[in-house]
Amino acid sequence: MSKETLISIAQRTGFSVSTVSRVLSGQAAKYRISEKTVALIAREAERCNYTPSLLAKGLRTSRTDTLGLLIPSIDNPYFAHIASIIVHEARAKGYKVILIDTSEDERNEREGVRSLLSRKVDGILIAPAGDDPAFLEATARQTPVVCIDRHFAKTSLPYVVTDNLRGGREATQHLIDRGHRRILCIQGVRHSIPSADRVRGYRQALEDNGLSAYARVTGDGFSIRNGYEQTLRALHVRQRPTAIFALSNTILLGALKAVREMKLRIPDDISLVSFDNYDYLDYLDPAVTRVGQPSDEIGAQAMEILLQRIAGETGGEEQRRLPPSLIVCRSVRKL
Repeated sequence: MSKETLISIAQRTGFSVSTVSRVLSGQAAKYRISEKTVALIAREAERCNYTPSLLAKGLRTSRTDTLGLLIPSIDNPYFAHIASIIVHEARAKGYKVILIDTSEDERNEREGVRSLLSRKVDGILIAPAGDDPAFLEATARQTPVVCIDRHFAKTSLPYVVTDNLRGGREATQHLIDRGHRRILCIQGVRHSIPSADRVRGYRQALEDNGLSAYARVTGDGFSIRNGYEQTLRALHVRQRPTAIFALSNTILLGALKAVREMKLRIPDDISLVSFDNYDYLDYLDPAVTRVGQPSDEIGAQAMEILLQRIAGETGGEEQRRLPPSLIVCRSVRKL
């Protein structure tokens, strides 16, 4: 079946292509097109299920009312939630979102960005998978780009992220205040700025309390498998840790599985703290102490910056670190 076009609708209704185009683009009043003509054209467009071409619209107006969103893993509840917030915010502003899962792979990320550019998206939101900003900075010269959750150490790109260093420090200090010294830190992707900053916060808290010699960081991935394997390894040594700081909710799930398999009790045998805040953590037994990220604010503020850039507006703080919150539950034992 051939795709319906302005030309085919014009041929069937007897009106010119320009008249059909003006009616279907909402400009009938501007060009004083009669209500009867509007009704006839609208009825025919509905009957044949006409869908306008966004690319064609982009060529005419330099806008497609679409945004691109690239995240490292839709399986990760944190990124799924961020995506949900952004889709909601975009819809409220009249935009559609094209979502791409990069699978934490920089090559997938670049292919995804090129695909979005070919579709003439009005702007891009991205949680970068790589550690070099050059490609995205070049992309930003073609269409606005805003980083979410992750950013680069030195870049002109705008971003909205959690103050991960502060979160890492506060979580570790909580464990220290409860008497813990042997605290294992299971990190995510090593070149990821959020993971690196959380590790820095962990080390700072130990150093501030004269405990630098106890620092132990392991792992390399925001995955359940990473949390599971690193926890199993740590629990099989003679002097095992008294507490584990998991740097993501997915790492935490792996750690929990390993602890259960070892038939250990939380917090009696080992204490746990996690990054990321999800309601399901309150329904675990015991509920898990964690660092909550302001994911709603990250999504909303990133959208705000992107839309300002699309409109050609500049000014204001465009590289933002939002404060985390420590949520204390029952997964940490006082020694």
